[in-house]
Order: sequence, then structure tokens, then C-alpha cells
Amino acid sequence: KVDLPHDWDIFHAPYKDAPMGNDGGYYPGGIGWYRKNFDGRKISVQPDHSLVLHFEGVYQRCKVYVNGELAGSHAYGYTPFRVDITKLFRPETDNVVAVRVDNSAQPNCRWYSGSGIYRHVWLESYSPDVADDPLKLSVTTEHIFGMSADGTHADSAAVLIQYDGLHSERQLFKDVKLWSPETPVLYDIHYGKLTVRHGFRTIEYDAENGFRLNGQPVKINGACLHHDNGIIGAMAFDAAEIRKVKLMKEAGFNLLRTSHNLQSRAFMDACDSIGMMVIDEIFDGWYTKKTAHDHHEEIDATYCDDIDAMVLRDHNHPCVVCWSIGNEVIERKDIKVIQTASKFKARILANDSTRPVTEALCTWDSEWEIFDPHAAVLDIVGYNYLIDKAPADHERCPERVIWQTESYPRDAFANWDKVNRCSYIIGDIVWTGLDYLGESGIGQFYYDGEPAGEHYIGRHFPFHGAYCGDVDITGWRKPVSHYRDMLWNTSGSSSDKQDSGEDSKCCIKEFEKRGSELIYMAVKEPKGYHGSTISETQWSVWPAWESWNWKGWEGKDIEAEIYTKAPAVKLYLNDRLVATREVNRETAYKAVITLPYEKGTLRAVALDASGKEYVETSGPQSRSLAEATLQTAGTPASIRLTADKTKLKADGQDLVYITAEIIDKDGNVVPDDDRRISVSVKGSATFLSAASADLKDLEPMTTPVVTTYKGRAVIVLRSSQKSGKINVSAVSQGLPAASLPLRSNK
Repeated sequence: KVDLPHDWDIFHAPYKDAPMGNDGGYYPGGIGWYRKNFDGRKISVQPDHSLVLHFEGVYQRCKVYVNGELAGSHAYGYTPFRVDITKLFRPETDNVVAVRVDNSAQPNCRWYSGSGIYRHVWLESYSPDVADDPLKLSVTTEHIFGMSADGTHADSAAVLIQYDGLHSERQLFKDVKLWSPETPVLYDIHYGKLTVRHGFRTIEYDAENGFRLNGQPVKINGACLHHDNGIIGAMAFDAAEIRKVKLMKEAGFNLLRTSHNLQSRAFMDACDSIGMMVIDEIFDGWYTKKTAHDHHEEIDATYCDDIDAMVLRDHNHPCVVCWSIGNEVIERKDIKVIQTASKFKARILANDSTRPVTEALCTWDSEWEIFDPHAAVLDIVGYNYLIDKAPADHERCPERVIWQTESYPRDAFANWDKVNRCSYIIGDIVWTGLDYLGESGIGQFYYDGEPAGEHYIGRHFPFHGAYCGDVDITGWRKPVSHYRDMLWNTSGSSSDKQDSGEDSKCCIKEFEKRGSELIYMAVKEPKGYHGSTISETQWSVWPAWESWNWKGWEGKDIEAEIYTKAPAVKLYLNDRLVATREVNRETAYKAVITLPYEKGTLRAVALDASGKEYVETSGPQSRSLAEATLQTAGTPASIRLTADKTKLKADGQDLVYITAEIIDKDGNVVPDDDRRISVSVKGSATFLSAASADLKDLEPMTTPVVTTYKGRAVIVLRSSQKSGKINVSAVSQGLPAASLPLRSNK
């Protein structure tokens, strides 16, 4: 017995000879059957109404049977679809819905797909003559009147509402607040008995002035995301989708690219309400295969339905600022690729002409300029890893608008710099925002004796995931995340301004807005610390940790890496000044300071243009406003459990994420003493998953035992449909048991 959403792969342990292989994360795939019985007498349907099963996503190649008869089928695992079951439904007796899911032809994806009915399913009823199908409703902002100079509001907005392309009406909204990532204001727009959540905003773009949202120039700091939810696999619980968007918002991103397929409806709703722009992407490859059994086998027969499914579902979302038709297609040198790109774009524009169309282009040889005719089809041209080509391309094609649709994490500064210097480059979108399952070994750093090299060469088992994200699979922000956030979202230091006197004002203002993120510090893992060399790969960054625990390294040199846009920093070890360093654009806003390791407290302090600390003196004692501290942790003393919320909805669908940390007696996380934890849950919730960020750990993520990594792990509980108390406990040998009370309410 299972409750949707469901992904059968995540209930298995990765294994070396699994059919999905390195790309799929060493999971089994296979064929699964789902059956649901329901009493037709409990379904209220008018005689002239149709009855439809609406599947938000099934991976993949599924067939739907009702009472033993084939009702419909669907090939693509990432698009929603509907099956009309009106003629097969039995209103006066029992009914059986059976769904066959076939994910046995492997490999068919370049990342972890999951297997099964991994998104919601709805039973819907429609009348023949009343406008009640939400997919047929289109809301378009025709004009915004009296927009404020700062682009936050307008006197009024004229909206065109169309139903089924035939019926339309116009509505005027007055005193309108405009939608943006900073102010994601939404309005309910009514048409008959239908209601659409909609936001008013404008987008403009050109090579001379860049990208503008509501008339304001915006530099796009984006992240690519795959569809999985990490330690719960592909299961698209609304709470997990909302959390995913929140994590990206907290990391400082303002745009997400749905690489390389549709995300869930809940994900899109979250981007609307939280404030996150979206590039909505439909395909990875086209007619030439990337894996043996990918969507190239069906695309010619299904591309119209696939594209329609994307645009009709998502066109009313203000978060969507661009459609994307593909990614690094293999047939790039075939002249037919221009025809394919043109027909895919035309299919989008037939449904929605209010947004630009893009595609991620790339090549692995010297022939780049030959793709100019292909690029000319696109409104905005996506460059994967080739932003260095942009200046020459701008000379050749000055009207071209460019964004880097994938970039290496280690190039954060260089890409930020290019975007801020070149108006025709409107943004950078890193690969990736979050670690994910599959594409095993991408972004890895490795030690002697471990599977070596790039993820696309050889097999990297037991590695079964991607470590290239700014945020790891548990939700912890890596140092590179803090660095990228600082680059894009804090003001420059005096070295970037004509008037150095503005520096202090800018930094104080940023502190009030962002708190301690004015400065961040991590420590680079020393070469040879584990008795081995460290090797990097293309998508990796050098391993650095929020840790001052380096047992056995006493007296040896170690590097502290400090990120800030303040003009200078001071570094103290146990209250002794180690060094003072200037920080500016020339240093890439980093201060890397070498010092001999010694236990205790490492403290970095930001300095203003006059060399003074940013301090707050209004209280009885002055305190630093911008410092970062790392403390040597002692012996593990207990387990700390921290939930992202204390109250769940008793609907069987809500989730709570609980961080488990090994801490010393003073509450410091112990990053060098990882331990196995057993989890138990009582009351109105059930255990769903537990895992650490260690993508080489082969313990199934859906078993209630987990070994911490760098002192941390995360536990996920699922609410039941009953209100009541919940208690989660965690035990580990040698430590006292920890418990955390929660609550579930209707």
C-alpha cells in the first residue's frame, strides 16, 4: 500500500550493476503497477459531465486502465496529461484504476529520474457548456499605466482574459503592486467560476540596455535545477517543492532554470509566491539520442502535446520570464536543427507570444560561429560554459542578447564580472543550485584510490549523485553559495566607487538588510590532511568547510578563506592578530590567509574605508556588526534536532525537515566525528527519509538510520491524516537520546 506521490527507486539502495548506471545514480528502474479501487456511488458526477483523470507526472511510458479497459497512455515522464474515463466509469458499483509504469528501458535519462507516479493525480469533472477547465483560461497583462519610477507599483493594469481562445473580456485593476522577486505580489483574477492567481509585471531585453523587469535593470543570478528532491527522490510533495524554492531564494538567486524538463505545478506556484523568476524548459535532447532510450524515441510524435502541456499549464505564472526548447542538442551541426528549433518555437508562440524563447547552445570543438543561424532563431541565446565567446560574438552579431545558461561553480567571480561589465550579457546561471541524485560524480573532488576523473568518463560507484550544487542535498549552503550571494547581492567596496566615503554607508545599509552575510569565512581542507592528495574535476570547487577542527594538523599551515565586499579584513586566532588584508575587485573579493593551525577561535572582522570595524555603539557595549567566527568543537556530547517548522497540516501530504547535528557540550557542531543515528517516530506522522550530504553513503535513504557527514544529517517526516502530537527521537551509541515534540493539526 502506497500513498502518492511515490517513487519506488528511492526505497532501494544504489548498487553497482543497477540498470540506471552512473547517469541514473545506480537505481533499478523497472516496471511497476498501481491499482486503486473506488466506489462509483461516492463520486458525484452529473449525467452530462465528463470525468477525467489528471496526472501531473508519471515516470514514464505509462498506460492507464479503467475497469480492465485501456483508457489512455503517455510517453514523456515530465509533462502532465489527462485521460478521459467517462465511458469506462461505473457510477453504481466499484471501479478499478490500474496504471502500468514502464521505466525498464535503460538508460533513458542523464540524471536520476525516479520511477512511478511521482506527482499528484486528480479526479476532475467538467460540464459540456460551462467554462470550467482552468487550462483553457489565459490571462495576459495588456498594458500597465502609470508605473512608478522604481517599478514597484502602477496606477492601473489592463488585463485580457481569454477562454478557449474564443471568449474574452477585459478587466482593469487599479492601484496595482507589481510582481518581482523582491515584491512577489499576486492577485486573484476571476472569470466565471474560475480563479487564477496572477501577478502584474513587464519584461524587456535588448543588447544595449540588458534585461529589465518592470522597467528596472536586473542582472540575472540564476541556478539550474533538476526535478528531484534529493533525499526523498523524485516525490513531488508540495512542501518539498516549496522548500526547494526557499533554499534557492535564501542562497541569493533570482532565477531558476528547470533543467531540462518541467518541474511540478507546486514548484511553479512557489516561484510565484516566494519571488523567483523561471526559465521553463521542455526538453534535454531532440531527435538524436543522448542515452539509448531517451525521449528521442517518441519526440516526433509527441512534441506538440509536450510543448502544449508546458505552455498551457504555466502561461499564467508571472514567474515565467522565458520558455526554453532544448539543451545542448546532439544534432547541432545538422542543418535540420534550424528547422526543428523554428517549429518548436512556433508551437510555443501559437500558445503564448508574450515571452521570449531561448535554448542552451554548446559545442565541444572550435566550430562555434557556424551556429549563428541556429542562434538567430532564438530571442535570447543560451551559452553553456562558453561565455568567453560573447565579446567576439557581440562584435559579429551586436543585436544578440546572451545569458550563460550553464556555468562552472568555480567561475563565480569571472561570470559575475562579465555580466556586470557587458550589457548584452544579461545573466549567469550556474550548474547547479542544488546537489541532486544521478549524473554520479559530477562536481566531485576525490582522494587517492577513489574513482577518478569526470562523471562522463567511466563509472564512479559508490558515488551516486552530483556534488556540483551551491547547496548540498540536505539543504546546507556550501561556502561557494555564500561567495556567490556576496558577489551578486551586496554593495561594492570603495575600490569600485568614485567616492570612497560612500563605502561605510553602503556596508551599513547592507548589514541592516542582510546581517552577518557582510562577511563569511570557511577553511580550505589542507592537501594531505587525509593522508592523500586532493584532485578536482571541472564542476568542483576546492573543498572548504565551516570548521576549525583539524586534529593532527597542529602547527602546520592551513588557509582561511574570507569573502566580503568591505575594503579590508582582519583575522584573529585566539584574539591574536594574524593578518590584515585589503579586499577588492582585484582580489575577487576574497582574502586567503595562511596561518599555522591551533585549536581555539578563529575570527574574521570586516573593516571600513578608514580601517575601522563596523560597530554598533547604541547599547551599553559596542559590538561588531560584521564578523565571522569558527570555534574548535570538543568531544561529542549530544544530538541536536532542529525542525524547519513545529506544526504540520494533518492532510497526509505535509513534510517537516529536521536537521540532526552532533554537538559538543557548548552547542558547537562537531564536524570531524561522524556517527550512525537511528530514528523513530511516534504519533500523527510517519518516517519518510533520512540521509546526509555524503553521496557515497549506500544506506537506503528511506530507512530510519543515517550516518552524519561533517556532523550533520537531515530527517524527513510525513504527516498523517490525523491531528495530534508527534515525537521524533534520535539515538546514537555513546550519546544520550534526543527527542523533539511536534504537532499536526487539521
